[in-house]
Amino acid sequence: MLAIISAVLFFISFLVNAADISTNDTFTSTNIMLLGLMVLALHVAGIGSGWSVSGRGRRR
Repeated sequence: MLAIISAVLFFISFLVNAADISTNDTFTSTNIMLLGLMVLALHVAGIGSGWSVSGRGRRR
């Protein structure tokens, strides 16, 4: 889920940069890209990945 959010943030950042949309200082394409990188780092770290299936329900 976090990877999808990160992809959406990267896409918004690309659109802001490619269309040369003037935004205020908070929502620049660089800041949106950095938010996407932060969310991607959380995804890689395993935050928000949900339940682990590997050890649950398959006990012998």
